Amino acid sequence: MKNDDKIIRIKTLIENQGITQSEFAKRIAIDASNFSKHLTGKLPISDSLINKIVVELGVSKEWLCTGTGPMYSSNIVDTGSNDTHTHIRTLTLPSGAIVPEVRNGAKVYGLDVTAGNLGRERMFTDDLVIGSIDVPFINPDCSIVKVSGDSMKPVINNGDMIAIREIKNPNLIFWGQIYVVLLDDYRMVKYVRKHENPDRVILRSENKEYDDIEIEKRDIRDLFIVENIIRIDNRI
Repeated sequence: MKNDDKIIRIKTLIENQGITQSEFAKRIAIDASNFSKHLTGKLPISDSLINKIVVELGVSKEWLCTGTGPMYSSNIVDTGSNDTHTHIRTLTLPSGAIVPEVRNGAKVYGLDVTAGNLGRERMFTDDLVIGSIDVPFINPDCSIVKVSGDSMKPVINNGDMIAIREIKNPNLIFWGQIYVVLLDDYRMVKYVRKHENPDRVILRSENKEYDDIEIEKRDIRDLFIVENIIRIDNRI
């Protein structure tokens, strides 16, 4: 019964958004056919699906799970204390997957997101686009950039690419997930963890040789969630 109630609320949410079921699936970056199975009861309404809806659309998790309270909430989402990147799909692709022309799919930028001092307004301009990648599981609304350094090794290795999506509401943080965090003077790829002080966050590396960094939330200029890790293999 609880699963049926969640299905009803998701359908209500789709109607409220004024979009089709397929468009809704694209917005939360899941396969449309699998999403249809969730709504027909063939697949369960999993915690992962709920968290995607909460993070992407700013929906109240309490409303989605129990039906109580307002449909939308600006509260920060707490999805647990463990460092986990289960929402991230790691893909190994041939070099030919990057099409020089911008066609369908996600744009690839000739940009190392962790290096240099290029301002936010210059990061995703058309002159930096070097191509596009159009493969399953990569949201075409994402931007694909390169990462250097070993602070997130072995989850993200030096030279890997990541598909990132901007979080419009910086107060809506999916705790324990990997983000590109833009500050005034730095760009970092880190886990974002909850701090005991609600005005601060913890930036954590995967590589244990790196110490945690504590920052004020107000110092975050832009926030991008990492949805895919992409490794190019020239042998394929």
